[in-house]
Amino acid sequence: MESITSKVLDNLDVQILNILQHHAALSNAEIAKRVNLSAPAVHTRIKRLESEGYIQRKVTILDQEKLGFDLLCFIFISTNIHQADELQVLESALEAMPEVLECQCLTGEYDYLLKVANKDRKDLQAFIRKLNKLGITKIQTSLALREIKSSTVLPI
Repeated sequence: MESITSKVLDNLDVQILNILQHHAALSNAEIAKRVNLSAPAVHTRIKRLESEGYIQRKVTILDQEKLGFDLLCFIFISTNIHQADELQVLESALEAMPEVLECQCLTGEYDYLLKVANKDRKDLQAFIRKLNKLGITKIQTSLALREIKSSTVLPI
């Protein structure tokens, strides 16, 4: 069965996306060498992939520990809020918190999973106090002891 990706994107698009997700800082000229196209053709394809939403943004990934964020936590939270407008207020508040690296809405026992970066236990305590003010009914915090794998690369 043919994948959705191959129906919408051609092989060169997929190659370019794969190169970019591994090496976003490469120049169009370098990418062009790798896929055997001209630099202007690569530039045009990248612009199209951006405009069509295949490329959401380009970022630099920083080293959390070197910057003093020694406490990486995964926090499961539950709430009794069920009204759409109140949920939007809660989700907007979570999205605005700089400590929250990721926020996922879940099925199952908990409503949300947060990936949170804190400098130390005091920062974590202050963050949990902020959560308590949002109408959170249940919080379970797990501290990451060490990272086994962290990736933003999709297996395309």
